[in-house]
Amino acid sequence: MQKLRLRYAKRGRLRFTSHRDVARTFERALRRAGVPMAYSQGFSPHPKVSWVGAAPTGVASEAEYVEVQVVEAVDPEALRVALDQALPPGLDVLEVVQAAGGNLPERVEASAWRIELPGVSPDRLSEAVAALLAAESVEVERLTKDGKRIVDVRPAVLSAEVSAQVTSASSDAEHDAPDLSRPCGILMTVVRQSTPTVRPDDVLSALRAVADLVPPVPAKATRMAQGRLDDEGRLVDPFAPDRAAEIGPGSGSGADGVVGDRT
Repeated sequence: MQKLRLRYAKRGRLRFTSHRDVARTFERALRRAGVPMAYSQGFSPHPKVSWVGAAPTGVASEAEYVEVQVVEAVDPEALRVALDQALPPGLDVLEVVQAAGGNLPERVEASAWRIELPGVSPDRLSEAVAALLAAESVEVERLTKDGKRIVDVRPAVLSAEVSAQVTSASSDAEHDAPDLSRPCGILMTVVRQSTPTVRPDDVLSALRAVADLVPPVPAKATRMAQGRLDDEGRLVDPFAPDRAAEIGPGSGSGADGVVGDRT
């Protein structure tokens, strides 16, 4: 049995797809691509697919992770191509590696988010972010299926920077195109994946709580990376140990590469 690890993106309108629907779509694509999946035992066997920290509904991502197990040896690049072709546009398989052991979820400690706020000036956003970082605790209310829950956002926010740059990546569908005649503050933040998980909308609620910041139109959040934190607080690519095992020792492969160096 072979275990493979995949990184995929959720883009465009498909960011509004729930994780359950994404999982069903992946399973259908695995069948269409002819992947020799391993199945669980028991009365109702299901394919051995394990998800790692799926992004919330309505959020785009360039760094979602899933593990699959197969019963025959599969070339990782051939699997990437076949599965990417079987998936709808907007669910894009970016990379496949063979697992070299270890626990993938343990390599994921934090997420890097890009949050675009059309209609909010960078100066106004910077003031709100400064107020958030200066606070020791910022509790917000989240509505869950079990009722309302209080979440303290501040301990999970490891860093936050504001930018005014708008690139073509901001508009992956026509309806997402930003209005360049208005200011657009961009928040780049690294958030620890604690329990309960602090989501981008929680960060926005915290900015509203500390600085009364309310964007005039809905913000757009994109997860740019996931990984563990190194000694300098940077995110380390969770696939780095697997790549190092493929290349072999003494190759200078840079197994501790920072997330974001590969696309």
